[in-house]
Amino acid sequence: MTSIRQRFGRIGTVIAALALGVASAAARADIYVLVEKNGSVRFSNVPNDPRYRLYHREPTEHKLKDVSEARNLRNPGDYRLRAPWGRKIEPAVLANPRLARKPFQEHVVEAAKETNLDPALIHAVIVAESNYNPNAVSAKGAQGLMQLLPDTARRYGVMKKEIRQPEKNIKAGAQYLADLMQMFDGDVQLALAGYNAGENSVVRHGNRIPPYAETRAYVPRVLNTYDQLRLR
Repeated sequence: MTSIRQRFGRIGTVIAALALGVASAAARADIYVLVEKNGSVRFSNVPNDPRYRLYHREPTEHKLKDVSEARNLRNPGDYRLRAPWGRKIEPAVLANPRLARKPFQEHVVEAAKETNLDPALIHAVIVAESNYNPNAVSAKGAQGLMQLLPDTARRYGVMKKEIRQPEKNIKAGAQYLADLMQMFDGDVQLALAGYNAGENSVVRHGNRIPPYAETRAYVPRVLNTYDQLRLR
């Protein structure tokens, strides 16, 4: 696909360190954001400038919603798409019969187990990104099943020469998507927008889907595919 992604390793590293609790477990991981006049975005857990605004507050506890609360929601957020705070995704979701004959299903399930993402969502992203072509390359240089740029792949430990390997591409793409789900508090629409346009673009537009035609078309396309594939 023709991607407009704007990846930025430094901010991604900060978000991973702060939001995912890589820093000291004893310290709170509240994240503050500052948007400069030139559009650049700065994140910190130390708001030493009065222009910083609270972006993400770490909850003291986080429980999964009951199934009845989310079954009919169009955007179920973190329910079953990403089991929060290390909770394991349900075996039934991993064994979804609708996915049994999908290409690369074994790699998708392994990535889903590691990231606690719904494998149906990973498949939906793959369909939109490459339609299961492991050798797909975009005009921007994104490669493989989940269309990773070299900088993004490197962030998740995948070298440039390995990007098109299905197992590593899916694993890194799923990890990136899971980090976006965490970053945007389980909002799947914003996570998908970040996957397509870059997390910086979503933040710069006030945590809304950026007004790019490609991104505005991409998000519902992935959600429609996910809706067809997900376990009901």
